[in-house]
Amino acid sequence: MKVSRTLCIVWELIFLLVFLQFSRAGQTGKIVGHISDATTGDALPGANIVIEGTTLGAASDMDGDYLIINVPPGTYTVTGSMLSYQEVRITNVTVSVDQTTHINFKLNPTSLELGETITVEASRPLIQKDMTATASSVSADEIKGMPVESVDDILGLQAGVVVDKDGEFHIRGGRSSEIAYLVDGVSVTDPYTGKAAVSVDQSAIQELKVISGTFNAEYGQVMSGIVEVVTKDPEEHFQLGGSVYSGDYISSHSDLFYNIDNRNPTDIYNYQFYFTGPLPLLRNKVAYYVSFRRFYNDGWMYGQRRFNPKDSSDYSANPIKIVQTGDYQPVSMNYNSEYYGNVKLVFKLSSTIKLNYNLLGNQFKRRTYDHLYKYNPDGDNTDHEYGITNILDWNHALSSKTFYTVKLSHYNYDFKSYAYSNPNDPRYANPLILRNREDAYSFLTGGTNMEHQNRSTTVDNAKFDLTSQVTKIHQVKLGAEYKYNQFKENNFEANYNGVPGGGVFSTFAFFNQGKHTHYALEGAAYAQDKIELDNMTINAGLRYDYFNSRGEVPTDPRDPQAIRSQSGYEKAAAQHQLSPRLGLAFPISASGVIHASYGHFFQIPPYEYLYKNPRFAVAPGALATLIGNADLKPQTTIIYEMGFQQELLNLIGIDVTGYYKDARNLLGTEIYATYEGGDQYALYVNRDYGNIRGITLSINKRPSAQDYLTVGFDYTFQVAEGNASDPDQQFYNQQSVPPKESNIQVVPLNWDQRHTVNLSVAYSNPRVIAAGIIARFQSGLPYTPAIQSLETTFENSGRKPFNYNVDLRVSRQIMLWNNSFNLFLKVYNVFDRKNEMDVYTDTGRAGYSLVSQFLGDRVGHINTLNEWLQRPDFYSEPRRIFVGINFDL
Repeated sequence: MKVSRTLCIVWELIFLLVFLQFSRAGQTGKIVGHISDATTGDALPGANIVIEGTTLGAASDMDGDYLIINVPPGTYTVTGSMLSYQEVRITNVTVSVDQTTHINFKLNPTSLELGETITVEASRPLIQKDMTATASSVSADEIKGMPVESVDDILGLQAGVVVDKDGEFHIRGGRSSEIAYLVDGVSVTDPYTGKAAVSVDQSAIQELKVISGTFNAEYGQVMSGIVEVVTKDPEEHFQLGGSVYSGDYISSHSDLFYNIDNRNPTDIYNYQFYFTGPLPLLRNKVAYYVSFRRFYNDGWMYGQRRFNPKDSSDYSANPIKIVQTGDYQPVSMNYNSEYYGNVKLVFKLSSTIKLNYNLLGNQFKRRTYDHLYKYNPDGDNTDHEYGITNILDWNHALSSKTFYTVKLSHYNYDFKSYAYSNPNDPRYANPLILRNREDAYSFLTGGTNMEHQNRSTTVDNAKFDLTSQVTKIHQVKLGAEYKYNQFKENNFEANYNGVPGGGVFSTFAFFNQGKHTHYALEGAAYAQDKIELDNMTINAGLRYDYFNSRGEVPTDPRDPQAIRSQSGYEKAAAQHQLSPRLGLAFPISASGVIHASYGHFFQIPPYEYLYKNPRFAVAPGALATLIGNADLKPQTTIIYEMGFQQELLNLIGIDVTGYYKDARNLLGTEIYATYEGGDQYALYVNRDYGNIRGITLSINKRPSAQDYLTVGFDYTFQVAEGNASDPDQQFYNQQSVPPKESNIQVVPLNWDQRHTVNLSVAYSNPRVIAAGIIARFQSGLPYTPAIQSLETTFENSGRKPFNYNVDLRVSRQIMLWNNSFNLFLKVYNVFDRKNEMDVYTDTGRAGYSLVSQFLGDRVGHINTLNEWLQRPDFYSEPRRIFVGINFDL
């Protein structure tokens, strides 16, 4: 038996080393074109094409054609030259990840002695003729001019992206855990939660790419969208730069946001610096890029320290006894403290070999507003997040048409949440105080949150990709990857007088407490062919995914005796998936392209649902227990997309795209009744489904020499429906009184935003001023009314109010000491709009509830009813203003 198990493990490891884990996108693009004689039009074989500032280049073939692969994203100057012809330099050539940039040269004959260089400025194409699925790219220069502070801000501006009331992102109607986050081609998604584990300071980004359509076979473990960040490479010469700004919230809504009128210009501050260049003694061999950022926001939701955690109230006493020792000072309840760091080293080992090392780190400390603790603000938990990633990237060009990359990465993500770091801290109060509320509309008058969460994710990744331009029309990619996941949990409840407390209120620690370690293996291999014909581009690929949770599941989920015994478990089965992908793009005119794509996509649910309640503890009696399932099957989505691009007047680009997604085997819960005593629990299974359809219209205008005006507009109509928005929906339904049946029809999902509009307008005159405006409009998200008519008895039948927002950035460049400085003003939520992100289910509005009609302005011993009903967390962020300076020396 032991020998058999050992052989199985050895076979698994051999298999995974051959078919390494789910591969990611390339981080480079391609430049292709034709070289001809400007007077005769004849092809010029043997002409030289060089990308200035790099070792990349090519020579034209007998037909005058050339191609350069393995080009990092960025803006370049490309030179074409040939003996007896004038040299031509084309500037402002933009290269994007996984895209082909076409640059043609027409060279004029000239004598050798009188050779001159002609300089031409290229313009970024408004349509991408080889794009077979919807994708958008934002360059470093564009990010610099936008009113954004993070990657999340940029992501929220992309077409098809919806942000729900909890700030979670949904791309084209998928769940928030269906997005893959990549940095320099390596996944930084926390597989435990499905969220980004490591964040990148936006000033260190060379390009951010969002793929919301179907994805090529090189992408795996994702069903809705790809967010890929490529970090900046070092500069050729030493450069120092940074940004410093500060500000505060300037709002007139002091009745809703307590303490908002207490303005302090340093309540929000930011400073970030970078320096880059070659190492002095190894100028041509080693270069570096180092950046650091510190950001702090004191928040806009404050509590008032009327009570300290050890204060208490006894409403059963006569007279009522209230112990109150607070100093009535404001305390921020949603502050955010962030640190970012990035060190990138580039080693040019030879003209064909480059080695990159990238170290990314971030540390966050933040609080999430909890209305219960408004007058006892020191009693709630604070979240702490730590993320660090090491990436080693070997890039070797075997020839001018073939290169391979080997990537090794290791990242660690830690999440901790507690009121005090020491569980024996004497400041922890008697947990029974948490029960001492006067009624359901009263704030806590003491007590501390007793939960201690401590979780870490460690991921080791090895990846190989081979790219070869086999012929002029075939670019083939082959790849494989191996991923080893390790999850550690140490959850418990803090102690009061040496005895664990908090269980009086929480089942979290009881069912998830203790130290647990889990391991999981993932693997994949893919083959992709990009076929670029004169009248069509085809992306065809196939990928194979492998997954093993290495967990255990009960042999009989209804038998509590088997669950309690060591022999009542079996190993979870390994999961496999084949996913075909196909994309087409074909021109219908010199300035118009149609694209269509189709693909199958696979994703294991977040691991927290596989390993939840690892002791399989079931509460006796009524349904109150959720249990994870290490034998969950892959979630699957089939995506269809068709779109049309058209360029008008050489200034305007139009894109219309329709899409449909069919999601199956989504995560849900199933209720089990045990054989003994009628005990019930909920087990995670693959049971939910959904379908999403929509259409997006995008219009973009690029600046001209006359108007300096850039305009971007996109409108998305989308219907996102399914049987459940939350994997726990069936569990909650059965806990209600009376229990609800699961949905027998599709209903709007919680993020079913039917209409989304984004508008950006930027004016940039380097001699005068630069200004940018971003305006957004979103129709209301659904909610389930507490009072329903006979015609509307299903979930999410109501709609919240629509919301809109306008952000502004204005800057002015000045020269001091022969250096450029940029003064700027940023205003977020210019009109101080109170957008209703959440509502009372009896009225559908955030500002009032029918409770006030029944209870009037109830005056309690701690607060009035009106105080309780004023929910700052139901609204969006108020107006925020920054003033600062950028500099590059």
